[in-house]
Amino acid sequence: MASRVVMPKLTDTMEEGVLVEWKKREGDHVEAGDVLAEIETDKAVMELEAFASGKLRKILVRDGETVPSGTLLGVIAEADEDITSALTDRVTARPSTGGGTKPTAAAPTAPPPAAPTRIEEARPIASPRAKALAAERGIDLSTIVGTGPSGRIVEEDALKAQGPAMSAMPAGTDQPLTQMRKAIARSTVQSKAPVPHFYLTKEIDMEAAEQFREQFKQRRQLHPSITDLLIKASALALTRHPDLNVSYVGEAIRRYARIDIGVAVGIEDGLITPVIRDCGAKTLEAISSESRALIERAKQKRLQPHEYTGATFSISNLGMFGVDNFLAVLIPPQAASLAVGAVRDVPVVDAGSVKVGRRMQVTLSCDHRAIDGVMGAEFLKELKRILEQPQNLDLPVGTP
Repeated sequence: MASRVVMPKLTDTMEEGVLVEWKKREGDHVEAGDVLAEIETDKAVMELEAFASGKLRKILVRDGETVPSGTLLGVIAEADEDITSALTDRVTARPSTGGGTKPTAAAPTAPPPAAPTRIEEARPIASPRAKALAAERGIDLSTIVGTGPSGRIVEEDALKAQGPAMSAMPAGTDQPLTQMRKAIARSTVQSKAPVPHFYLTKEIDMEAAEQFREQFKQRRQLHPSITDLLIKASALALTRHPDLNVSYVGEAIRRYARIDIGVAVGIEDGLITPVIRDCGAKTLEAISSESRALIERAKQKRLQPHEYTGATFSISNLGMFGVDNFLAVLIPPQAASLAVGAVRDVPVVDAGSVKVGRRMQVTLSCDHRAIDGVMGAEFLKELKRILEQPQNLDLPVGTP
């Protein structure tokens, strides 16, 4: 039986994907489990696996093309098998957390009308670049006669249709959005506009924490980063203030029994948030080792969807770039996120005299639908206490 290969929907935010490269060619024999192609989702480059054995009879999408989730990419079948129905039946891509996905046929529907509707006939055919240019500059594509294949409107046609009103615009080059940048645009719009943010900032004395890091390295041959300390300290603080480890879900506040902390990692065309699971039950050494491996794979765009989704709290550290403080945007369903600035030498007053101190500012972003100011302030107070008395970070799991 023919097996249809479709562009999977690997995450809730994935609306389309890029077929980066076919690993098999039309006519090649494939076995179930073989890697057919590489696809780029909104967060990573992943392998698309075959779910059936046979010949790759038909390839419908070329390398480098961007197509919506659910698009038919190819068909696997026996050499003498009729694949007409596999090419014409509608398919849908079900959500998946693995490297590949098996397409499912849609429920039978009434036969399509013999001719397209008037609306479909009037819809102009245009290249992605022409559509983007038209949207940016307010050009009505229906007024343009395309010069591309089959009357397709190409970028040059849209440029010619700008008219004299656009002639004063400075020259520039448009760079199409990557899948990751599209996902960031969607998620931040869904967050910043509907979610009522409020922010709390606190300054933390980091001298003891920095000394603790050096001592830990000497004893364990492992040097936890400031971010690792923050993950462990935040987990301890969330254990004592579980009201921040929650999500607003409309008619209820969802409280999570496990503390899964996401760490924002900047990469070439955006950012990704690998998640360290069950941080409340892990030692600092385990957190440091796990975060190091996840961050390295995140920079290579080799994370699986389950490794960068489902955080209940997140940390974004821009201190290594010299940023003193900033405000993190909440990414639903998280109700709280911690923005971390640089550790700086600053003048501090101690017993009536001024000396140099090591200080760091952190800002907590909160969803006011789930968290109130006092709750956030208590969490920051506990976080500050833990980091300024860092010996607690190295205690066995479960120690009060």
